[in-house]
Amino acid sequence: MVQRNRGGLIWAIVGGVILVAGIVAIIISAASSDPNPGEPAPTTSASSPAGASAPSASTPPDDAEVVDPTATEHGWAPEPITTDAETYARAALAAAGTFDTQLSTYEEWLAYLGTWFTYDTRYVSDADREAELAAAKLELRQSVVLPQAEWDSLANEDGRMASVVTGDVTLTPVPDDGSGDMVFGTADIVMTFTRSDGGDGEVSYEESTRLTVQVLCGQESVPAPDSAQQAGDCKVVRYFAEPLEH
Repeated sequence: MVQRNRGGLIWAIVGGVILVAGIVAIIISAASSDPNPGEPAPTTSASSPAGASAPSASTPPDDAEVVDPTATEHGWAPEPITTDAETYARAALAAAGTFDTQLSTYEEWLAYLGTWFTYDTRYVSDADREAELAAAKLELRQSVVLPQAEWDSLANEDGRMASVVTGDVTLTPVPDDGSGDMVFGTADIVMTFTRSDGGDGEVSYEESTRLTVQVLCGQESVPAPDSAQQAGDCKVVRYFAEPLEH
């Protein structure tokens, strides 16, 4: 029987950052008028001057085929149409931390991420597959992505978030998968938060984390409706609240 290994919140580190983010703009403003420029400034994970742009998230090349070409218009990372597990896992990991609060709502973003999912084919009955899919989407909401309260805090300052996978994606087989079509993809991610500095500019800061996604790239994957995706193209099975290390 396949068991779930639920862990702590990946986004626990984000909560502290969001809580202090409101003072970041004040710090920068004070630094610009500091009468003692020789004194060291407060340290954050990373910061950019007002008006600096956050790095863009990992996205497929312009000529790559994607499920929803309008995704970027909503501030989301596009889902690639591919049978390559590494390419897909990289995009899926970035998508879980990429949004713009001024271009979509929290529920719209979660609904969009839900279209990336497919069934865990290790379960035989339709009822079990449906139950596991629902549990995976609930885990995404409750334990993986930014909580709504933090989204709202970011939205109050015209905020957005962009995530990129840094380095390699480690792929490992999924236990009890007789098909060999499912893998775990684990990678380091840099998350860049950008928000208004309280004036006409913006301030950005970074946090890093490590995340695992389970993907299925086999004939039993269920393509997104009304898209060019086909059975066999990669889809998300589950995001994990804590990275899996093998």
